[in-house]
Amino acid sequence: MSNATAETAPLMFQAPSDALLRVEDVALSFGQVRALKTVTMHARRGEVTAIVGDNGAGKSTLVRCISGVHRPDSGVIEFDGAPVNFRSPEDAREEGIETVHQNLALVEDLTVWQNLFLNRELMRGFGPVKFLDRRAMKREAATMVSSLAVNVPPVASRVRRLSGGQRQAVSICRAAGFTSKLIIMDEPTAALGVQETARVEELIQRLRDEGHAIILISHNFDQVLRLSDAVWVMRAGRCVAGRRTAEIDGDEIVGLVTGARPGDLPAEKLQGDLT
Repeated sequence: MSNATAETAPLMFQAPSDALLRVEDVALSFGQVRALKTVTMHARRGEVTAIVGDNGAGKSTLVRCISGVHRPDSGVIEFDGAPVNFRSPEDAREEGIETVHQNLALVEDLTVWQNLFLNRELMRGFGPVKFLDRRAMKREAATMVSSLAVNVPPVASRVRRLSGGQRQAVSICRAAGFTSKLIIMDEPTAALGVQETARVEELIQRLRDEGHAIILISHNFDQVLRLSDAVWVMRAGRCVAGRRTAEIDGDEIVGLVTGARPGDLPAEKLQGDLT
């Protein structure tokens, strides 16, 4: 790491005024297990922000706090300039935070358009008599898929007939298609082949270019270096370092993940780990 990077790296923990998401000293325990220990990080609009770390480092727990699955024990989460205290993923979704889970959360026996509008069905009718507006949902689903996805079959196709990459594209379309400001992706290409991975990465870049903020959790450091604008490294429940991607390489990421490099946290932040 260059001297310039070493001098500026701790400043990554200071969220800029244009940050869409700011996480400050967030902590969470499950019984006697401290899953998160005063985590601080941020994400900007129009950027891919990667979160990396070994298994059990706290990556998924952190994004579950951001997306409303878990409620932190302490700390502050600010989104779009205001503190938030989500009680459920639906609360986060209403504010513009969508999550593409590793298991995709698609219903295989439903069609593409039915999955896109699951729990967001469009209705038509008068007064208390309402009907599903299937025609409108199919039409809007086709527009969403054609504008965002790569190599996705007609929206009337059932999900069980889709390839892994096509399913991932459907899940990403669902996240990006409803005025989302922040899209969280948990290992979006872990189970995909080379060609399907390239297509999903193209979709991620397209979403960034359209102004979405994206949080990417990935064990693929080459992918992180290709796609991200900023990298946060988690270790043992803490966010120990933050870098602009242009100022880091794969060797430094590995060193920060494993602890071979100490990271940027001041000594007082680490005292709880030493007791």
